[in-house]
Amino acid sequence: MAVPKRKTSKSKRNMRRAHDRLTVENWVEDGNTGEPVRRHHIDLKTGMYKGQQVIDGKE
Repeated sequence: MAVPKRKTSKSKRNMRRAHDRLTVENWVEDGNTGEPVRRHHIDLKTGMYKGQQVIDGKE
């Protein structure tokens, strides 16, 4: 059975866990509709991206 030779310090333990956090989704308010939308994503309802019509919307 593998047994650690030395105790892992709090600093080393926390550095290892630095990337285990949950990521936060970045939501902003749409300028035209006022609905919350994710940044850098096409709005599937209207088909707009950065103020330009990219695809046909669902409407």
